[in-house]
Amino acid sequence: MSSNLLHGFDFSYDEINSNSMTIRLLKFGGKEMNRNTIRNISVLILVFLFSLGCANNYVSKDQIRLWPEIEPFENGYLKVSDIHEIYYEICGNPKGKPVFVIHGGPGAGCTPEMRRFFNPEKFLIVLHDQRGAGKSRPNAEIRENHTQNLVEDIERLRRKLKMGKIILFGGSWGSTLSLAYAETYPDNISGMVLRGIWLATKEEEENFWNGMPKFFPEAYESLTNELPNSALPPNSYSVLELMQSKNQVDRNKYAKLVSRYEYKVSGLNVSEASLDEYYGLEKNMNEIYTSNFLEHYYASNGCFLEEGQLLRDTYRIQNIQTIIVNGRYDVICPPIFAYRLHKKLPASKLIIAEEAGHSRSEKPIQRELLKAMVEFE
Repeated sequence: MSSNLLHGFDFSYDEINSNSMTIRLLKFGGKEMNRNTIRNISVLILVFLFSLGCANNYVSKDQIRLWPEIEPFENGYLKVSDIHEIYYEICGNPKGKPVFVIHGGPGAGCTPEMRRFFNPEKFLIVLHDQRGAGKSRPNAEIRENHTQNLVEDIERLRRKLKMGKIILFGGSWGSTLSLAYAETYPDNISGMVLRGIWLATKEEEENFWNGMPKFFPEAYESLTNELPNSALPPNSYSVLELMQSKNQVDRNKYAKLVSRYEYKVSGLNVSEASLDEYYGLEKNMNEIYTSNFLEHYYASNGCFLEEGQLLRDTYRIQNIQTIIVNGRYDVICPPIFAYRLHKKLPASKLIIAEEAGHSRSEKPIQRELLKAMVEFE
């Protein structure tokens, strides 16, 4: 028995032989105890050890939680063009290390949950909605809306807030935009935490429409059964055209269909009941439409990047500390792309989250992201 395990108790033992078996007489406070007492204490010790093992397992798998809810101490709008104003908010420690949260989509916008991946005593947390997304104005606007515009918006916001080097925290499309910004302004970056890597290549787009159905054939069939023949087989061009219909009912219908399909395949255990609840609420329709419309507008244009550009230009960010997190079973952003990025970045660490898909809300993903941010404290 480890002395550390029962620290503070005066236990000792003597050995004797009985019926060819070695018996250890347990002493407590110098007094010998009989066999029944020994047996009872042994049972208690075994129960204690079993409980300790369960506790250790609980700590390693479930105890890490998002930080408590926190409210911004500043928010507002930054005019970034004649057309666009982007919404931003700041929370955490005004003297903490600045971290910029780069949301996915494109078009998804930021949520209050995103504030909770960071120790509010250590970080100055900046969130903003990209052009056309979330609270930014005007909503779902595609004029003057492409990747380089979004890169420059991050830089405008960094300068407005008078910040030096920043940490980038982005997932899915947020990883794409984070890489694009870092490769444009490498001297402004102190580190990156990237999840669900999307490198904006034709290979990834091909996987989205032709690879994912191999894992979710029933969800794909539900989608294609509701699409008109003109949009089959579906791709970003065809669904974008449907979402640009002059008929608002049709626009919303097809945005909801495509969005539901993507959410269904985003995690390992996405229930139909949760999807019914979210997609059944009319108040969510604007969010659903905006996110999917902008996503497929960008996808239809190769995310306004040259083919292979992000991997090609990794030479600009070779020395930036980068932690890459990807779900093992992420069918939207398969881990092969995270692996390729990792191999291009000597200062990077690749974490494959087992038992996880693409969604940021999955516990294994959350755990690895929280652990990653601790390394930057």
